[in-house]
Amino acid sequence: MSTKVSDYLLQRLQEWGVEHVFGYAGDGINGLLAAWGRADDRPQFVQARHEEMAAFEAVGYAKFSGRVGVCAATSGPGAIHLLNGLYDAKLDHVPVVAIVGQTNRSAMGGSYQQEVDLASLFKDVASAYCEMVTVPEQLPNVLDRAMRTSYARRTVTALIIPADVQELDYEAPTHAFKMVPSSLGHPHYAPVPAEEDLRRAADVLNAGRKVAVLLGQGARHARPQVERIVEILAAGVAKALLGKDVLPDTLPYVTGSIGLLGTRPSYELMRDCDTLLTIGSSFPYTQFLPEFGQARAVQIDIDPFMVGLRYPFEVNLIGDSAAALDGLLPLLERKSDRSWQETAVKNAARWWEVMQRRATLEADPVNPEYVVHALDALLPDDVMLSADSGSSANWYARHLRMRGGMRGSLSGNLATMGPGVPYAIGAKFAHPDRPAIAIVGDGAMQMNGLAELITAAKYYEQWQDPRLIVAVLNNRDLNQVTWEMRAMEGAPQFLPSQELPDIPYARVAENFGLLGISVDKPEQVEAAWSQALAAQRPCVIEFRTDPAVPPIPPHADWDQVKATVASMLHGDSDRSGMVRQGVKAKLQEFLPGGPKEDK
Repeated sequence: MSTKVSDYLLQRLQEWGVEHVFGYAGDGINGLLAAWGRADDRPQFVQARHEEMAAFEAVGYAKFSGRVGVCAATSGPGAIHLLNGLYDAKLDHVPVVAIVGQTNRSAMGGSYQQEVDLASLFKDVASAYCEMVTVPEQLPNVLDRAMRTSYARRTVTALIIPADVQELDYEAPTHAFKMVPSSLGHPHYAPVPAEEDLRRAADVLNAGRKVAVLLGQGARHARPQVERIVEILAAGVAKALLGKDVLPDTLPYVTGSIGLLGTRPSYELMRDCDTLLTIGSSFPYTQFLPEFGQARAVQIDIDPFMVGLRYPFEVNLIGDSAAALDGLLPLLERKSDRSWQETAVKNAARWWEVMQRRATLEADPVNPEYVVHALDALLPDDVMLSADSGSSANWYARHLRMRGGMRGSLSGNLATMGPGVPYAIGAKFAHPDRPAIAIVGDGAMQMNGLAELITAAKYYEQWQDPRLIVAVLNNRDLNQVTWEMRAMEGAPQFLPSQELPDIPYARVAENFGLLGISVDKPEQVEAAWSQALAAQRPCVIEFRTDPAVPPIPPHADWDQVKATVASMLHGDSDRSGMVRQGVKAKLQEFLPGGPKEDK
């Protein structure tokens, strides 16, 4: 039997080490699906409930494995559905390859059914490399370049393969004019900054008395070097949210996350430092960095396109973070004055005490901060964590302390709703021997998560460790936006846009063959986590939480918040029908004098 283009595609993916392709069927990829049948489902086709979820699962797989994630979809609507997940990968610098079908070549340009100009559709999200395969001899080069480019640039690439081309007999490129042969492999490399630039950076860091280090995901493989440089410089360390798992939160000088979802000590670290060292981060919110002119700054990043952004850096070091730090360390002078780092340590310790107090505040029925705070002590050292966008991301950022081999991620730069559950599924395919936990709000669960429980039910028996826990914070409210409206717009709650239907998530999980647990009392929280962590199948825990607990950052405009709350407490909002009953009493705890953590 002859080898088809589709057969060779799957063979080549296996040669690249691809073990899973996340996708959804459609007649635009019928040739590929038939080839999967002939290949005994290698690489494994993982069937999501929707193409967007397939893309998110590929992103989660790539984030937690460090390998390229691959997703596949049919022409037209299938390809369109991939876009949100692909943009999530692009903005978070994650390697993902999309393989999409297209109508037959003979129908192109004829306004045929499901005909979409896919090259134009993908030209932004896959701007690094997007090509259509029109003849069999083209395939190895196009696939290899897509894989190699995705790895090298940590980005999205795309292959478009018309349906009729998938069915053609494969022919390799020949040793002839206008043939392009290809080869496998992506060699590892670690570029090192120039010696002159390293000396300039060392001069800046040696001159500083109050050094703050900001870590991003690009420093993940440089933990030993980061720990040494922090000790030498007597620095405090803040982390961008995508770099939450780069350095353990149990190190006393780590102040936690920075930014809108950040911690008070990280805010203070940036507010008071005189020198900033940023490693592997493109953290976008300049207002949370030191004031201009306050601090001299050095940046380390492997991507020349990303240096010099966000802050007026005095020295930009282009190179691998570990290699750059190895070159920088011998040039640094150990600081004898440790008082700055000691201040960061005290502030960080105080913050964790504040988190403990906030978690114990009474709420109706359950404080969402307590839900996540209680999980912290129970986390396995090899857990893989995902959080969805919304108020759940605040509690993930502030209450969970990374340690051991824990990994965690969320949609960082796109901040899209919906990836929490598919990220966890992708992580399970990357490491089927490790537990995964997704922390999601009820808005994200209704948007995407419910359907992907079916995917978890379909595949969990393949995983050595079947534990995949989905914690749903059910407050019947799109809570993050509700509080943003209060804090930033001075507006109360607009129920038609914010109030969500009350869904029995635990019962839905049970109907799918999973374990379902319902929690509506604080004393049930720890037992629920323990039961889920001991389960031999995926579990959904529905926590009925209080929407009146504010996910407001410690550096919010409290004058604006208090003015809005005062209006609510005086009943103006009630007369307009915009405020949920029962919220007012809870808000009074946060009205006098500003946030409790300042007391």
